[in-house]
Amino acid sequence: MRAPFEFCNTAVKAGSRHSVEIKVARLPTGAWTAMPAVILHGRHEGPVIWLSAAIHGDELNGVEIIRQLLRILVPKSLAGTIIAIPIVNVYGVTTGERNLPDRRDLNRSFPGSPRGSLAARLAHIFFEQVALRCAVGIDYHTGSNGRTNLPQIRCDMDDPETAGLARAFHPPLALHASLRDGSLRAAASRHGMKVLLYEGGEVQRFQRKVVQEGVDGTLRVLKFLQMIPAAPAPVETDMLESRSSMWIRAGCSGFARVQVGLGKLIEKGQAIATVADSLGGPESVVHAREGGMVIGRLNKAVVHRGDALVHVARVAPQ
Repeated sequence: MRAPFEFCNTAVKAGSRHSVEIKVARLPTGAWTAMPAVILHGRHEGPVIWLSAAIHGDELNGVEIIRQLLRILVPKSLAGTIIAIPIVNVYGVTTGERNLPDRRDLNRSFPGSPRGSLAARLAHIFFEQVALRCAVGIDYHTGSNGRTNLPQIRCDMDDPETAGLARAFHPPLALHASLRDGSLRAAASRHGMKVLLYEGGEVQRFQRKVVQEGVDGTLRVLKFLQMIPAAPAPVETDMLESRSSMWIRAGCSGFARVQVGLGKLIEKGQAIATVADSLGGPESVVHAREGGMVIGRLNKAVVHRGDALVHVARVAPQ
């Protein structure tokens, strides 16, 4: 019989599922704030991975991705162990805010500190109790600040093992992304963990296609790691890979109308948006400085000079 998995002073038996609350801090009321976790400890030997969402409290598609995965996965047929944390930033989710009450970005606070700010302490708890137990992590995010993202994986495509996981996930696009200091991915990578960051959709919403892409891609990664016996086949279209991306920005303030959709391939010089004032004046046409695939776009109407309108990934000609 496989040994139990020890987590938060709880022994999770092989082939079973267990819910745990990871205590974070006391509220001013005296009640505890806790980060919910579900551990699926497989009957067979295999890797330990984490699934995390809502590091930013208004980014919710990942919460639904993990919920659906927990309904699908069966510990008795699982090889290895999954630590699922559907809500990391418990403060932000309950208030509908991206950041923590101390106004810090949790994803710029890793690996954290047990004696630092609230963000640093929460980051430390997650990193010490969850991430350091794992070899692989998948972290789910969405667009922010009025923007929406094409489903995509961001990771270190120069690392063969990480690139293999990204290709197994098989999103529409995999973007080689540099590490940002203080991010969960950067802190975990320094400890040798392989991390995929899934981006898709926008804040404060569940979007069916984005969620389904995340669920199916995660299942394909688990099958690639030989943790589950089967997974949905990827769509027939090829996954594009990109080494870099750029934002196309508004040259003036006004009301924007973005004219290109997510996933579209655009050419250099193509008109992608217009910006106009409210008084019937002439429209300013925004052109693409380079060609590529649209992987993010602004949904808000009001823009100021320099605001990001369209995110373009540089891809090889098709």
